[in-house]
Amino acid sequence: MARVLITDGMAKSGVEALKAKGFEVVEQFFEPDQLKEQVKHFDAVVVRSATKVRKPIIDGALETKQLKLIIRGGVGVDNIDVDYAEEKGIAVRNTPAASSASVAELAIGHMFCLARFLHISNVTMRKGEWNKKAYTGIELGGKTLGLIGFGRIAQETAKRAHALGMKVLYTNRRGKMAGFDNYTWMPLDDLIAQADFISLHLPFDPKVGAIIGEAQFERMKKGVCIVNTARGGVVDEAALLKALDSGKVAAAALDVFEEEPTENEALYTHPKISMTPHIGAMTKEAQDRVADEVVEILIEFFHA
Repeated sequence: MARVLITDGMAKSGVEALKAKGFEVVEQFFEPDQLKEQVKHFDAVVVRSATKVRKPIIDGALETKQLKLIIRGGVGVDNIDVDYAEEKGIAVRNTPAASSASVAELAIGHMFCLARFLHISNVTMRKGEWNKKAYTGIELGGKTLGLIGFGRIAQETAKRAHALGMKVLYTNRRGKMAGFDNYTWMPLDDLIAQADFISLHLPFDPKVGAIIGEAQFERMKKGVCIVNTARGGVVDEAALLKALDSGKVAAAALDVFEEEPTENEALYTHPKISMTPHIGAMTKEAQDRVADEVVEILIEFFHA
């Protein structure tokens, strides 16, 4: 039966299910140089976001041509050189539905943090400060949420925002989508000019760079709030800091960063930023769903 390397961990239920089907499972993280040597001995590799499967890793696997499948336990596959892998005969799969609800809930949670100063009041109260008058917030109900990207996670976010009484705008490459009449599609420039909250839900493309930079911040309403639970790099961090300091952006929430772990002290010490360490999919329910989807993919692929 196939040998499977799981580099970034997986729910115990999934590992047990694979073993019960006869798969040989190895759970271990490897640094890139080590991974290049190890992948040649496996039929499938399962990664999350910590492991990057770039061309050198794939080239290492080609020495034995044993590796047939790479699975990304999650939505995005930007940590895998997909085109190169598939060109070399290695299939790439992901688990797009597993973590959508969890990431959407985190995005909404960060919006509440920004609206009611939950992130910074937790800090100042632990310092013995009682800054009640400084924390006059806003309600999410009645505000306009602009979603950049409208895949599964954005759709789940829209559903929750609409239930809270928010007006939901969205923009994407495909244009207006059928079945979402409660929300309004519009071009990016119009969306960012109208939204009170902007939440990003699209992959990072190195060829494109940041979707939100200085030019986009200039078009936004004064006092807008930015939420990024998508990928580091889709928001220009230097431009964001500038917009926060000028007051154009009232507050921002970040779960993802240009470099992870982030070493940008100006970001992680900024009082107007709510942040989390890339935990969008880190719920028990999402982890179980990821494991279930990975198991299904492996069983189907290897006809186990």
